[in-house]
Amino acid sequence: MKLFGSSGIRGIANKEITPELALKVGLVLGSRKKTAVIGRDPRVSAPMIEHALIAGLTASGCAVTEIGLVTTPTLAYAARNYECGVMVTASHNPSEYIGIKLWNPDGMAFDSAQQDEIERAIEEESFTRVPWNLIGKFEEDGNAIRDHINKIKKLVKGSSLKIVLDCGCGAGGTISPYLLQELGCEVITLNAQPDGHFPARNPEPTDENLSMLKKAVVEFGADLGIAHDGDADRMMAVDEKGKFVSGDELLAIFGLYECGSSKGTVVVPVDTSMMVDDYLEGSEIVRTRVGDVYVAEGIKLCGAIYGGEPSGSWIFPKISYCPDGVYAAARLVDIVSEKKLSELRKELPCYATKRGTLPCANEKKAELMKKVKAKLEPLGEVLDIDGIRVEMENGWVLVRPSGTEAKVRITAEARENVDELFELAEKIVREALK
Repeated sequence: MKLFGSSGIRGIANKEITPELALKVGLVLGSRKKTAVIGRDPRVSAPMIEHALIAGLTASGCAVTEIGLVTTPTLAYAARNYECGVMVTASHNPSEYIGIKLWNPDGMAFDSAQQDEIERAIEEESFTRVPWNLIGKFEEDGNAIRDHINKIKKLVKGSSLKIVLDCGCGAGGTISPYLLQELGCEVITLNAQPDGHFPARNPEPTDENLSMLKKAVVEFGADLGIAHDGDADRMMAVDEKGKFVSGDELLAIFGLYECGSSKGTVVVPVDTSMMVDDYLEGSEIVRTRVGDVYVAEGIKLCGAIYGGEPSGSWIFPKISYCPDGVYAAARLVDIVSEKKLSELRKELPCYATKRGTLPCANEKKAELMKKVKAKLEPLGEVLDIDGIRVEMENGWVLVRPSGTEAKVRITAEARENVDELFELAEKIVREALK
């Protein structure tokens, strides 16, 4: 039974993610941990799943502290005082989704071994229900948001910039507007009221979903636009001209300011642009599998200064190993106080990228990747931790099977003639599919 994906347990509420499943997760976790802190995003189904988790945790003897409606990074930061953290969220997914993500005290999501243990224990019903007089204590704590704000304020300088902040009706509305105001910013909020139906826009802060923010930045003459997803573990930005800033651009900009003149190690997933490598010349760029948990593991393993994903997940180990869109927003304000975001973008190298997909039955993916690897290996340096990425003199290609669909994804990036590079990879995949 496979429950965990690249970002916790996630699926359609009351269909794939049910109170019965949440109860079992709570029982298994509570049988192994003595204390837990739990929070939720504003999704309609979140209280239902949260209550089932609390029931399972306390029934197995675990003491539970509920911190209410919070962002995922707030919950992960609060976990430092407990044996584990439990966040009820589906992050950037649409409103019908719900999920459960588990955290270690250092803000690191449960790794593969921990996830496997939870899955096996649920399947084998390897958990305990304690006698009535040993049921875990339950309490509420309203200090988690303030604690997170105070920590961030110690790490950033603050600014008087004018900011348009789009919380997307997610949990970010509980913290980011107040943090930025306390840092001295003039804050204009959009969709700051938490609403689990996400009526204003899709929770994922992509270019196409942020038309309101882009327009508002220009109309208000703001210095910066900031957007969160449903649980604010992600943060994306719009420059003062109303232009969306890509995830690869933000990865490079954050990397420059985090590494500074001393350089250092930055961890990114395999689908990251070579823009980051070229812009952060002198820093070591380490690539991992796609997924913030893998990036966080890589940061911890090699002692990196910083890491992130182009999807909007930025991880700063100085605060925790959880992607923290709230801290990232404050950090970006500091950066833009020194130089306009549009000017920073002009300094970045720009390369053409092309993406596509081909249908591939799930049962044929393993054999396909063997054939593709054999064809691509002679062309350059191969990295096969997540699909097959081949570095060539002019650029790179990545062939990666989808984890959720019967497809294989092809990405190519080149300094010139990206179409030729993409067509070469596509031809190899098509031949391997025969």
